[in-house]
Formats: sequence, C-alpha cells, structure tokens
Amino acid sequence: MLSREAGNIVSTSQQWDETFDLVVVGSGAGGMTAALVAAANKAKTVIIEKSDMFGGTSATSGGTIWVPATHLAAAVGQQDTVEEGYQYIRALSAPNVTDARIRAFTTTGREMVRWLEDNSEVRFRAVPYTDYHAEVQGGKLGFRTHDPIPLDGRRLGADLERMRAPSPATIFLNRISWVVEETHPLLFRPPGWWKTLLRVLWRYYGDVGQRLRSSRDRFLTLGNALAGRFKLSLDARGVPLWLKTKLVDLVTEDGKVVGVVVERDGRRLRIQARKGVVLAAGGFERNAEMRTAYLKGSDNPGWSGSQVNNTGDGIVLGQKLGAKLINMHSAWWAPSLKVPGEERARMVTFERALPGSIVVNQAGKRYQNEAASYHICGQGMIEANLPGAGTIPSWMIFDSKYRHKFPVGPILPMVPDWLLASNVRSILYKANTWAELAAKIGVPGPALTETIEKFNAGAHRGKDPEFGRGDAAYDRYYGDHAQQPNPNLRALTEGPFYAVPLWPGDIGTNGGLDTNEYAQVLNTEDRPIQGLYAVGNMAATVMGYCYPGAGGTLGPAMTFGYIAARHATHGRNAPEVQEAAQ
Repeated sequence: MLSREAGNIVSTSQQWDETFDLVVVGSGAGGMTAALVAAANKAKTVIIEKSDMFGGTSATSGGTIWVPATHLAAAVGQQDTVEEGYQYIRALSAPNVTDARIRAFTTTGREMVRWLEDNSEVRFRAVPYTDYHAEVQGGKLGFRTHDPIPLDGRRLGADLERMRAPSPATIFLNRISWVVEETHPLLFRPPGWWKTLLRVLWRYYGDVGQRLRSSRDRFLTLGNALAGRFKLSLDARGVPLWLKTKLVDLVTEDGKVVGVVVERDGRRLRIQARKGVVLAAGGFERNAEMRTAYLKGSDNPGWSGSQVNNTGDGIVLGQKLGAKLINMHSAWWAPSLKVPGEERARMVTFERALPGSIVVNQAGKRYQNEAASYHICGQGMIEANLPGAGTIPSWMIFDSKYRHKFPVGPILPMVPDWLLASNVRSILYKANTWAELAAKIGVPGPALTETIEKFNAGAHRGKDPEFGRGDAAYDRYYGDHAQQPNPNLRALTEGPFYAVPLWPGDIGTNGGLDTNEYAQVLNTEDRPIQGLYAVGNMAATVMGYCYPGAGGTLGPAMTFGYIAARHATHGRNAPEVQEAAQ
C-alpha cells in the first residue's frame, strides 16, 4: 500500500513508531473532550501538544461554555428549548454554515454537558449571563452560559506548573484567581465590598506553603479550573498527553488519514491513528503571514489576546490534503489594550460599558455603541476604519471619576497614576482639559470637545440618541446600576481627563477548515476526508461571524469534540447524530 507523507509517496508497510486508535492534536477543551470520550469508548488515545504546557487557549480563557437548554439551566428554572437555541444561532450565523451543523450543536451540546458530568470530573453551573443578542428570536437573558466549578490545584500535583497559566486579563493583580460572584463587589464596591476583597486576598496569601514556592494560585477558577478538571479525568482513564510534540504532517492511505508525523525529543516519529486524527490545535491568530493574507485591518499578531502557539499548523496541513477553507477573514474580535512588554494583548470587555467613558476615532468622533459585545465592537473598529476618521487605534476616553472608580485593564482604580507600572503609564494619556488631551493623542481638539458636549447632553437625560447605548440587555449587564436612569451613561465632567489606545484585537480566529455535522473535514468538493476531524478554532465555527454569548467558542469546540470522538470510535454511530441534525 502507498501513502503520502510531506508530499512524497511512501510505503505504509514501514513500521510505525507508535500506534493509537485516535490521535488528538492540541490540548485545549475541544481536544481534551474528544480524547476523554474516545478513551471512554475503549479507544487507545493520545493527545499531542507542541508547547511545553497543556490547556491551550482554553486554560487562559474565562472557561465558560455557551450551550442552550441544558439540564443545569433547567435545574435553576431556565425555560429553554433546543429549537429556541437553533433559531437564535440560525438567525445570527453565516449563510455558509449548514442547518445540519447548527442542529448538531444545539441538540448534542446539552448531551455533552450531561455526559461530562456523569463520566468525568468536569463540572459546570449555569449562570445568569445574558446572551449577547438576547433581543433576537430565540435569545435568552441568562443560563446558557456555564461556568466551570473551581478546583483545588493541589490535586494536580506537578501538573499545576505544566498547565498554561491564566491570561492576566482574567486574574486580579496578575496572579489572584476569583469566581464570578466576586466580580460585582470588586468592580462596583457596594457597601461591604471590602469583605470580598479580604476573602480573595486571604485565600491567596493564606496559602503560605505555595507562596514560598510560587506565585501561581492553587485556587483554580475559569479556564484553569476547566483544564485542570479535564487533566484529572484524562489521567483517570490513562490517556497520555505528550508535551513538546509538534505535528509535522498527516499520513494518508488511499485518500484516508491514517496517521501523523511528529517531532518529539528531537526525533521524527510516525504515529498510526487507526480510527482517525482530530485537529484541535487552535486558530492562526499568531501567524503573521496568515493574518496578513486573511485578516485585513488586523494583521498584527501582537494585538491578539490569545496564547502565542496558535499558528494554524493544522489548517495548513489540511489544505495540502485538499481541505476546504471558509470564513478565513473572521475572528472572535475584541478591542484590546497592548501593554508594552506583555506577550499578549488584554481584551477590553466590560470597561467600555461603564458610565463615564466613550470611545472615539482619530477624528474625535464616536462611531458605535461602546457597550455592545466585545465581538461587535471589535468588528466595528475594523469596518469603520476610514481615511480621515481612522479607528486603528481608537481612543477610550474617561474622566477622573471613572479613573477612581473602575479599572481599565491593568490601570487599577484607587491606585495613583505614579504608582502604576511604567509600561502601563506609557499607554495612559492625561490632561487637564479636553483640548490638551486631544493634542496629546493627536485628534482635533474642537471635534473632541463637540463630541463630549453632545454625549454629555444625552447622558444627563439617560439617553444616547446616536447609538442607543444602554438600550440592550447585554449593555445593561455590565452597567453600573447605581447610575440612573441609565447604568451605561454618565457625563464626562470631572478632570483631569484620560485616554488609552484601543486596537482591533481578538481572542482567536474562527475561520478555518470546513466541517460537517460530524466534525469531519470536508474537501473542496464538500466530501469528507476520511479519518480527519477538526474542532475548536481550527475548524470554521458553527457560529459563522457572530458571537452569541459568553462561552460561544468553547461550547461548540467541546460539543464537536464529543461528536468527533463518537463518530470516529463508533461509541455512537453516525445515523444517530444525523437524526439529531434533522
């Protein structure tokens, strides 16, 4: 028999260095779900990870998953159905995403959540986080987003240091973990908020033994809790996870993917995959060449908030086999702060929605609703970038009252400007008047002053006649409800005044290999490439160009990881998945 490896015909009679049933490329949540399900179906499985840490972007993220109509949501009284979930995604997703894929996700996602609860240590709870477009048919005001249950990191032993650390944007003081319930008191500081602060600080600094060894927090939340729970579950089933193992090529036989070539410990190894290969190694957001080719208006990898190893390797190898690529110009967009010296940008999530701030272009004008989701605002930055009114960068403007009360990424409230780290101070512009601030950031002074006056007039009435800021449920979710009548609006009146530059960043790309409802990679003739699956950001997302709610990237990644493993190992046959997709 003949096979094709690295573009050359070779004989598969050559001895394999290792043999597995399923090879999973990438150790994020989608890949680990696939590996766990395959192992439960008695398939010999391995995960390969090219970096020296496991968990991928999932470990650094908020860790939430967006899945409609779960038993966890029903348990807290949420009225939801699979059909409503389908209607919502179908209304928002791209035309080239098939109904079958959307139905496979909305039908099987809830099954995946229950299966994990019954067969692993992975645990979630449904939380009252509103859909990003709750006003769309099928949208809900909460409980489709699921938060991972915290984990005691001591259970991981030495694996704690081998798990990728949280993004600085998701932890307090660049080192301390917290849970969702602690966000509101720490952000808005209502009466008694200091008790929450003391609890968070004691939980961290009271772990004396760990503090003597490492700054790493052993109270794991968000993405670290999710990745840690997966690792414990994989260990219990004996699934090996090979770090520092890079995918070099896919091996095919008669058009079917039958194995991979990897680099490990300085050697090239041929690994047989008797039931298939699952590509789950993230998008291409850290590949400068691919960004330039596909992401017009956001070609700088340094603007990405994703971890640095996502360079689209599997997408390139799939394309060599004739795989179809779709929606390559798309990403999970987010306005971002780029702090000098940090390897990843910081997504600006809630800060734009808080009262006492606006975002302007280089002509000194507002151009969108700042309180919309980070994905919508990131898209808006790129689309509105016009000559004479550039939005790359845009400027987030705020006054002293905002500066004292709310954080802006690493710019913490109640911390004097002079105490901020020098790299943080370098991106914070300050002036006593609007004209002086405009001169410092290079926008026309009269235009900025006019914009402020116009915005302030509406804010005094609690209205934003230009862009409707504060009208949507998602806007208000991140508003300060002590500010009435509109929790997202307050006039900017108290000097000195501040500005920081915002860039059109992302938390990952979401265009890639086209797949069907079984997560099989399709060729340019829309036929499955046998033995090859793709999930997560390596595959073009079922969400098309939209971001439906918090966890809208990990929910589908894990669901299609679940589907891929069942399809490949026949623990659940294709006809049943097809029935769910109809």
